[in-house]
Order: sequence, then C-alpha cells, then structure tokens
Amino acid sequence: MKKVLILSSSPRRGGNSDTLCDEFLRGAIKAGNNAEKIFLRDKAIHYCTGCSMCSLYGKPCPQKDDATEVIGKMLAADVIVMSTPVYFYTMSAQMKTLIDRCCSQYTKMADKEFYFIVTAAEDDRKKMLRTIDTFQGFLDCLENPTVKGIVYGLGVWHTGEIKGTPAMQEAYEMGKSI
Repeated sequence: MKKVLILSSSPRRGGNSDTLCDEFLRGAIKAGNNAEKIFLRDKAIHYCTGCSMCSLYGKPCPQKDDATEVIGKMLAADVIVMSTPVYFYTMSAQMKTLIDRCCSQYTKMADKEFYFIVTAAEDDRKKMLRTIDTFQGFLDCLENPTVKGIVYGLGVWHTGEIKGTPAMQEAYEMGKSI
C-alpha cells in the first residue's frame, strides 16, 4: 500500500482536470492505497516573496498559510499526482504558486513517484509538452523522481466535457495501477 497525494489545481471544483483527479483517486483507493486529494483552491497558499529565509538561512517560511501543511503531505507521500488545466500552454497559477513555495523543502522530496494530469481545450498533445516540461522543471530539482504516467484530457473546455472521454478510464486505470 502506498500513500498517494493528488493535487488538483483547477480553479473549478468539478472542472475537467478535477474530475480526472477524482477518477485517479477512485482507482488508487480501489487498488488498496491510502489516497487523498487536495483541491488547492480550498487552501490559502501565498506567493513566494523571495525573502530567502528558507534557502539562505534554513529557517521555516515566515508566511502563515496552508503551504506548510500541503508541502508536509507531499513529503509524506510515496506518489504525487499533479493536475492542472492548461492556460496559455502552461500550468495554472495555483499549481505554480505551490511549486514555488516548495523551495524550503524540495531537497527532502526524494524518491517520489509522479503522475501528471493535464486538460485543455486544445486537442493537440504535442502542444501540451510545454506544460509537461514545466512540471519536469520542478522534478529536475528533486532527488530521484520517477514519472510514472501522464493523463491528457484534450479537446475539453466547459465543465463536464471530460465525462465519457477515454481520459476518464485512463485516469482510473493509472490510479488503480499503483
């Protein structure tokens, strides 16, 4: 049994990427894993201020928000699923803000398995590579991360359009395969 953390950065609860997170969660639980989804919009996570308290002085971030809790769960997880709707061919601000706040702890995020979920109105997988590259930029800073899978929910814009697409089954099966 693995500890699975799903980070949904959709600004719309029940949006297309959030719905794929639910399917991944369903599969991970079905496989007997301890799985949790965090809807980032429910959390107060402020922008990194670049104060360097964490990076230069080794002190905890002085901001009092939910980033510490979420990052703590990332550190405790075996598997991290990072999900985003694609805006202008990159990740949502909610996801990027969380990643930036990992500065104080990223060196402790060793040996994690990662899955990515991306959704976009665009129906061209090749154009989504920029978003995946942005996720990979974060992973390039970690110790021994492994990308285990990517779910592409393409050609969807309005809430609910993801339902009935192959991406729904892919998300469920990926979660179940953990």
